[in-house]
Formats: sequence, C-alpha cells, structure tokens
Amino acid sequence: MKLTRHNGRSGKNGAYNPKHNDRRFNVANSDHIDVERAKRNVYWDCFQGFHFPSDQAQEEQISYSFEQIEQAFYYDQYFDFCEGQHERNRKSGHSSRDRTPKDLWGDKKTCPEESLIQIGTMEQSVPPEVLAEIAAEFFEEFDRRFGEHVHILDWALHLDEATPHIHERHVFDCENRYGEIAPQQEKALEALGFDLPDPDIKPSKLNNRKKTFDAACRALLFDICAKHGLHLDQEPEYGGRAYLEKQDYILMKQREKLAEQAREISEQESRLDTLTIRIEDTEKFIDEVAEVAYETAVDVVTAKVIEETHNADFDEIERLKKNLTSEKSPNTPSQKSIISQTLDILMKRFKGMTDHITKRLAAVFWDPAQRKAMQAPIRESVRERLAQSQTKADAYNEQRRAERARQPKEKHQDMPQK
Repeated sequence: MKLTRHNGRSGKNGAYNPKHNDRRFNVANSDHIDVERAKRNVYWDCFQGFHFPSDQAQEEQISYSFEQIEQAFYYDQYFDFCEGQHERNRKSGHSSRDRTPKDLWGDKKTCPEESLIQIGTMEQSVPPEVLAEIAAEFFEEFDRRFGEHVHILDWALHLDEATPHIHERHVFDCENRYGEIAPQQEKALEALGFDLPDPDIKPSKLNNRKKTFDAACRALLFDICAKHGLHLDQEPEYGGRAYLEKQDYILMKQREKLAEQAREISEQESRLDTLTIRIEDTEKFIDEVAEVAYETAVDVVTAKVIEETHNADFDEIERLKKNLTSEKSPNTPSQKSIISQTLDILMKRFKGMTDHITKRLAAVFWDPAQRKAMQAPIRESVRERLAQSQTKADAYNEQRRAERARQPKEKHQDMPQK
C-alpha cells in the first residue's frame, strides 16, 4: 500500500474552506458521502478538542465550526500584527493596504495549509481505527517538534467516503522584525532549523525549506506506520491522482459518473429512437393498409351501385319498350314509333340521372370526414391483428428462452455421478 500526504492552500475558487472537513453543509446532496457513516467521523480543533457525531450529548456542546475556530485563532494570534501594519500603512500613506485577521485567513498566501493523509486506496486501505491511532501519534509528535511555529488548527477523520482519510489544517508563523507574530511560512521553517534542499543556490519554487519540511513529515509518518506493523511503499508518487486536490478528485469522480450517465442516456435515446421509428413505420403501415382497404371498398361499392342501378333501371325500360312495340302489341305502327322515341329519350335522361347519382355517391365516399370515420375501424382492426401477432411472437420467444435455460440443467442431470 502507499502512504499519501499532500498539501495545498487554494484551488480554482480561492483559499480552501474547512466546511468540507467538518461537514458543515448538507451531506445528503453529495453522492460521494454516506450519510449514515458520517456519524462515525472524528473531529478535533484547537479550542474545543475532540468531538464525535455519534455522541449526541457531546455534539450539542460543540458550538463552533472549523471556519469559526480558525478565524478566532487568527484574531488571537495575528491581531497585533494587523494593528502594527495598519499604523505603518497610515504613516506611509498606504492605508488601502490594511488587512484584518479575517483577510489573512482568506488570502491564499497566508491562509492555513491543508494536508490530506491517506493510507491505501478504495480497493485496499488500513482499518479506520489504525489510521486514527497513526494520525493521533503523528499530530502529537508534529506538535512536539514543530508546534512553536506550526500550529495545527483542526483535523477530521472521514469514514464516510470511499477510502478512510484525514484532512488536517495548520498555519506557519514567526516573529517579524517589529516583534509581532505574523503568518509567514519560510521564516517559520527557517526558525525551526530547516535548510534549503540545495543550500548552494538561492531559494526558488523548487528550492525552498517547505520541501525539506514535507520530507521530514513524510519520514515521521513512515516511522509511525512501521511501529504499527505497516510496511508501505516509500517511493514518492508525483502527478496523477496522488497529487490531485481533494476537491478536484471529487469532481473527477463526479465527471466520470456523469459521463457514465450520459452514455446510459444516449443508449436509452438510441433505443427510444429505434422504437419510435418502428412505431412510426407501424403507424405508416397501418395508414397504408387502411387507405388501400378504404379505396378498394369504395371502388367495389361504387361499381356495384352503378352496376345494380344500370341493371335494374335500364332492363326495366328495355322490357317496357319491347312490350309496347312488339308485334303482339295492339298499338299502331305510328304509336309504336312514338313510344320507341319517347322511351329512348327517357333512357338517355335516366342514364344522366344514374351518372349523377353515382357521382354524388362517390363524393360522399371521398369526403374527408367520411373517409376518416370509415378508415378508423380498419386501422383498429389492423392494430388488433398486429398486437395478436406480437403476443404470439413474445410467447414463442419466452418458450424458447425457457427451453434454453433448462438445457444445461438437464444435461447436468444426465451426467454420471462420480
């Protein structure tokens, strides 16, 4: 397993705020925090000491958050420095540079430094009680060695996330040339006797006493872990997840979860699109069937009406003409001629009336409202047939799945017993 201890003061949103550490927010809104396990967390601050969420009676006595505790410490420790600086700014005409202890607390150069301590990963880590013992011993030794110039303000043991870990916050300070205690890291480490990694070259971002100090803290942690029987990989790990800011790591996991949800949504949308296309195709098919069925029905009905109308009416006129103009008819030739002409005229007029009736009948059939009303039962009938076919197909597929599920079991039962 690896031991992780990395430090930071600020991120994209400025100086870190300890609200995350003492859970002074609605943890129910954070997917990476288990609300029930949060009751097992352990908290400590320099004014109130230990407090445990599981101890309700003691928890009611805890009045101040980590944020309030830290600001109170800054007022106690650096008020004289701020007042002295105000006076110097007044004399030099630069009162706009005045800062309060709270301003120092929120400035990324003078705010508390936060350390994250973790042993192991989500896959494998030490038990929480072992981590708590190691941390308590480390902080006690840390204060004994460095407490004159490095002050631990608060720390929290988190057991409510994927891996047990500790957030600890401290501030560096020492006396300035005016005899005031001021937050200043390099001067504090120099006062504690820490040298530059390379004393032969001037201080820089890569050559500073903080690197020597961090190496000493790391060595101290390894020694304490060894006393607890832990043999850890001591090779430093640079870059990657080990040196991500805690909040960035949380954001990374949230992005991964969002990406997974986006993939699931995309797959669901794809399935929905496919289903929509199938539904649209089915509806289109139903409409086409209804249209063809309707047109065919109209053609058949219209043709039949025309046929029956012609047959009934024209045959009747033809029979009347034959009877009135036959040789057996008592009518004279001139009367027969008149009757024949009259019936021919009647035939033509009646034919015109039949055509008119047929056209009117077609107009009624092809009226949009009538068309929709007559197509509706056709569509419903087609849908019922399709549903029946799908039900039969589903039943057949379910039967096939059941048969396939039984096959391995049946084969296993047929195997000879050893």
